[in-house]
Amino acid sequence: MIPAPFDYELATSVDHALELLSSGRDAKALAGGQSLLPLMKLRFARPELLIDVGRLAELSGVREHDGGLAIGAMTRHHDVATSELVRSRCAVVAEAAAGIGDPQIRHRGTIGGSIAHADPASDLPAVLLALDGELVARGPEGERTIPAAEFFRGVFESALAADELLTEVRVPAATGTYLKFHRRAQDWATVGAAAVRANGSVHVALANMGATPIRATGVEDALGGGADAEAAAARADEGTEPPSDTNGSADYRRHLARVLVRDALVAVLH
Repeated sequence: MIPAPFDYELATSVDHALELLSSGRDAKALAGGQSLLPLMKLRFARPELLIDVGRLAELSGVREHDGGLAIGAMTRHHDVATSELVRSRCAVVAEAAAGIGDPQIRHRGTIGGSIAHADPASDLPAVLLALDGELVARGPEGERTIPAAEFFRGVFESALAADELLTEVRVPAATGTYLKFHRRAQDWATVGAAAVRANGSVHVALANMGATPIRATGVEDALGGGADAEAAAARADEGTEPPSDTNGSADYRRHLARVLVRDALVAVLH
């Protein structure tokens, strides 16, 4: 498929990108393009203007922040996966990044692009939700911080305004794991499960079990009541609305959620 016609601008700075986003046109920021371009080829997305932010080095890199990590939105998945700082402070983020797509996608795709795309089958949004992470957005009115629990609004829908740019991802120091089932290495997760231990408690989140990543509050409540991994995981599909498609029925996904959460909890609790 061929995308609909569009104009292209190369952003030379974050301020330049924000100026272009505020132009009043239907504009989209282009980072690695691994999520947006396929939608454009299918004409599910038809922006008038593509704003290339791929060369904004100021949005790349990993640094310590408030005991945890701040990861620039333009940091490539490969760089997140191989960062010693990420592996030492919050290895579950590196683990999830290492399992995204294939090497080509990991070398081009960015953590910010993946999260801003807000695909419910994506890996990093579920991990970020389990971690109680935060997203930093910059717009004409300045900078604001959005909790992950408030960021994902629906399928491909986030709390980012049309004239805002995601600039940074913040996560606490934590231990945990991310497990997913998919038929081929480059496929989206049929179901994904993140289990993390942060600030003395265990949090669990699911990918592709609804219109957004979902916190498995039933599992967390069971763990708080003293349940073991098996008993807590039996509640993994509570409150979910998984899709049915060629990769599996809703019932199949509910079963996968219970299995993956059990295995993730076993890894985290032992």
